[in-house]
Amino acid sequence: MSAMISVAGVSKRFTLHTQGGAVIPVLEGAEFEVMPGECVALTGASGSGKSTLLRMVWGNYLPQSGRIVVGGLDLARAAPREILRLRRETLGYVSQFLRVVPRVPTLDVVAEPLRALGVPAAQARARAEALLARLGIAPRLWGLSPTTFSGGEQQRVNIARGLAHPFPALLLDEPTASLDPANRAVVLDLIAEAKARGAAILGIFHDAEARAQVCDREVDVSAFAPVRAAA
Repeated sequence: MSAMISVAGVSKRFTLHTQGGAVIPVLEGAEFEVMPGECVALTGASGSGKSTLLRMVWGNYLPQSGRIVVGGLDLARAAPREILRLRRETLGYVSQFLRVVPRVPTLDVVAEPLRALGVPAAQARARAEALLARLGIAPRLWGLSPTTFSGGEQQRVNIARGLAHPFPALLLDEPTASLDPANRAVVLDLIAEAKARGAAILGIFHDAEARAQVCDREVDVSAFAPVRAAA
């Protein structure tokens, strides 16, 4: 069995053009794999590069060196249309923040990933309804824009949208943040179900109990800290 997500020899630095071109090294030699049916947690101190690494696997940042391969596609060398297709068909992402077009009803926000793949409207909406109900979003809210919701409600909409399509690979950024115990338990069950169907999951879990419950192992991003030259 081959890895669904592979990070090999990846380095990343940022150039601050507004500060005289100062270069900030973030990662050096990052290397790990995520297999189908496995959940891997990125750990490390604040500022160690966990979020940067997750965004690189999503294709938002390019590495300075190395390879990031998801579902056979090398993101460092892929064309934009290939990355968009990967996100549509293969790689799901649940962020901490809801970013949607204003005034679009919650039901359509959740169903949209399925509609983009050609799933009939009725089937897509039925899947969205089932997820929203399971996550405790009341039916009276389904016709409203989620931009008006509380932080916890928006996070649950994010999770429903990210799990609407059975993506072979999933990125999770603090999926249990802002959730009460009951909804936290539902989200952890959904993550476990995604693993059981074979999804490869890479995530950031500051919730140690949640991490212990659903993650198979951890990758300490601090181990990829760039070596600073001695003064």
